[in-house]
Amino acid sequence: MLSPDTPILLLTTGGTIDKVYFDALSDYQVGETVMAKLLDVARVKRPFRIEEVTRKDSLELDDRDRALIYARIAAAAEKHIVITHGTDTMTDTAKALAGIEGKTIVLVGALAPARFGESDASFNLGMAFATAQVAEPGVYITMSGSVFRADQVIKDRAKGAFVSIPT
Repeated sequence: MLSPDTPILLLTTGGTIDKVYFDALSDYQVGETVMAKLLDVARVKRPFRIEEVTRKDSLELDDRDRALIYARIAAAAEKHIVITHGTDTMTDTAKALAGIEGKTIVLVGALAPARFGESDASFNLGMAFATAQVAEPGVYITMSGSVFRADQVIKDRAKGAFVSIPT
């Protein structure tokens, strides 16, 4: 378990969690992150640092973006990292991060934008912060009240949920 003053690095990449609805376009687009506001509203006292890596829908992320995420994590002094990420390619990014040793990395997203009153974003972010503090080094995904090892989960689009890979 981490001491209460051990900082967590929060990397933002975009995804639904940070989407904004634009009426004129009848479309959602990734906007400026609201993670600092969510953590402030939740009265989080643990030190954290937020760093934006990209501002993209996860379907737009490519190998260069994943390499950049990897490099930021590898270079970070922090050993506990939370990454906000779109759900469609979250498992792809998790696979790209599997080679990082000695760090606890937790990917998290939302099925509804954080700016919406009935979003799952705050709860999922809280789960990610908790997982980053208590899990062994490795790569994890937290969604919808569950914690998954990143290599043992898939997104089931029909169910609209992440599920464990059958063994």
